[in-house]
Amino acid sequence: MAYCKIFQKAISAILVYSQSVEELLKRRKVYRETIFKYLAVQGIAVPPSSEKHQLIAYVKQYWDGKLPSNGSESGERKTHNLPRFSKKRSKSPQDDVHHLGEEFCQWFFELLNSQHPLGVKSEEKWGPQHFWEDAKLKFCYNTLEKNMEEYVGAEMVSLRLLSLVKEEYILFNPNLNANGLKCVMSRHGLVLVAVAGTVHRGNVCLGIFEQIFGLISCPIQGNTWKIKIVNLKIVGQNALEPGVQIEKPSIKYESNQLQELYDGKELAVFEPHKF
Repeated sequence: MAYCKIFQKAISAILVYSQSVEELLKRRKVYRETIFKYLAVQGIAVPPSSEKHQLIAYVKQYWDGKLPSNGSESGERKTHNLPRFSKKRSKSPQDDVHHLGEEFCQWFFELLNSQHPLGVKSEEKWGPQHFWEDAKLKFCYNTLEKNMEEYVGAEMVSLRLLSLVKEEYILFNPNLNANGLKCVMSRHGLVLVAVAGTVHRGNVCLGIFEQIFGLISCPIQGNTWKIKIVNLKIVGQNALEPGVQIEKPSIKYESNQLQELYDGKELAVFEPHKF
């Protein structure tokens, strides 16, 4: 108890002798990562590359009521917003899985693209409620050089994907034809959905993408699926070899190769075939 009182007095002293929000948050002991995580918990989408002073500005706007959150901490994680995919019986179980993957992609990219400042707004909310709490994102992008980012947790994964559309103004155009979409189910019940397409900013085609999702059904919420794993690779036009033209995006993996990517614990970092 004595230590708690001393700690509380120390906090009070810091608050008393801080002249402003900026002075408090600029202290060395208040780390950039701490501020970023705070904004993530509040549902504030900010570019992951933001520097500390930029994050402080976001916090100040939020505290002044000028920056609305997505309600992730206010009890607004409505489970009825989870994607519900119909289980129409087909000729084979593989047809059922493919139908689920196609329906998922239509739902996912329509919802994500709707977050673009100029996009057609969706009645459904984007947010961490569509991901498992321990969801993982591996994001590889190759423009002039290769880069890799990794995120863990529903909040961080949903915010990073959101920032691609909302902050970086990218739109995803998936190819849901036969060669652009492949789906399989692992023996553990994980549905792997691999999709290829193009990425755009305005009227400019920036390049192509390959994305693999790992979906797991949510047994306590009926016929619903949530995202467990996301592997995303974007290759910009300027990263292609000279003279190489962008072909219609397609998944080169065979179904058995796609299934082998899953080792029972998590999806390995995938190396898509050359576009």
